[in-house]
Amino acid sequence: MRIKGKDVTIRPLKNSDRKNIALYANNKKIWQNLRDIMPHPYTLEDADNFLEIVALEDPVCTFAIEFEGKFAGVCGLNLQPDIYRNSCEIGYWIAEPYWSKGVATEAVKCVTEYAFKTLDKVRVFTGVFEYNKASIRVLEKCGFEKEGVFKSALTKDGKLYDEVRYALLR
Repeated sequence: MRIKGKDVTIRPLKNSDRKNIALYANNKKIWQNLRDIMPHPYTLEDADNFLEIVALEDPVCTFAIEFEGKFAGVCGLNLQPDIYRNSCEIGYWIAEPYWSKGVATEAVKCVTEYAFKTLDKVRVFTGVFEYNKASIRVLEKCGFEKEGVFKSALTKDGKLYDEVRYALLR
């Protein structure tokens, strides 16, 4: 399965992505905007562990992002359980060489469309660190609406931050 955008292709991750994942994910600027489950420093072993987990997904919810045919990051959906089953959380990171090229915006559009059309979800949401203005712009360009601010909800690198919540309905 491949989802083609204008300049971006979304495809399942494969073992041959491991070196690029480790290379690009080992960046404190990326880690600073993600949950602590993402290790830093990021090693080949971390990439292997990640790929093993992703290989078990059914349906596929975690994807490689390709920009002009090259690995440029990861985008995925976290399916919600129980009474939240019609919602999913979107998350993404873009390799630094591909920042400010529209890669995240296109990837978010493609994966959100997959959530609505293929997975039949009604709502896609995410939370963003208050300081991550680039991600906020991506979400707003994709039509996501700000639902609220959770004050001092996030702890990263020993500091408290507000979480800005965004969602898009089908």
